[in-house]
Amino acid sequence: MGLSMDLQTLILCGGKGTRMGPSNGSPKHMLEVGGKPVLWHLMKSYAHHGFKDFVLCLGYRGEAIRRYFRHERQWNIEFVDTGLETNTGGRVKRARPYIEGENFFCTYGDGLSDVDPGKLLAFHLRHGRTATVTAVRPASQFGLLEINGRNHVTEFVEKPVLDHWINGGFFVFGKKVFKYIQDNEVLERQPFERLTQKKEMMAFKHKGFWECMDTFKDYMKLNSLWETGKAKWKVWP
Repeated sequence: MGLSMDLQTLILCGGKGTRMGPSNGSPKHMLEVGGKPVLWHLMKSYAHHGFKDFVLCLGYRGEAIRRYFRHERQWNIEFVDTGLETNTGGRVKRARPYIEGENFFCTYGDGLSDVDPGKLLAFHLRHGRTATVTAVRPASQFGLLEINGRNHVTEFVEKPVLDHWINGGFFVFGKKVFKYIQDNEVLERQPFERLTQKKEMMAFKHKGFWECMDTFKDYMKLNSLWETGKAKWKVWP
């Protein structure tokens, strides 16, 4: 089955980002990495792979996002006001009238990765289930100690990659996903639990670069990676 390059990408960018600390009233997704909003980097990555149609689910300070991107000519952007206090599932649900195809990408507006959305989509189409989640294994925030029975430290491992897979936030959904979301639910709770119970969610394992901008420390790290030429999410020329 061929891949449609007009597949839409729904981006959840309406949250307040309270864990980021003071941001001068700027929405979290508009904080700059290398002189461009983190949201721009995310969209640039999708567009590089040929996916240039976006549905931005706005909320907190949504006018700042609209103002920045409204004159963007290289991409097709639909701005959807999904409410100030709306949960992630509710934002997806409210964007339903703007989804045109049978499948669509969905992601958070604050995560960066070198995942190939084309390969993610091909995986989704092969398995034929309702939902695909990109699974990643992040590095530990802390160094790990190996300790023997006498309390001697036998090994110290500085921030190793964890053994467990987590939700990396890069999804492909079929339109049937909307029937699994009720009202204003948190997407990652009841809707994902229902999909899992019905065996309608599959995992695409990504072993490459992945970082989320959850805290100010994460924001500083992304800027440091950009400044030192180690921004592996920069897949475009």
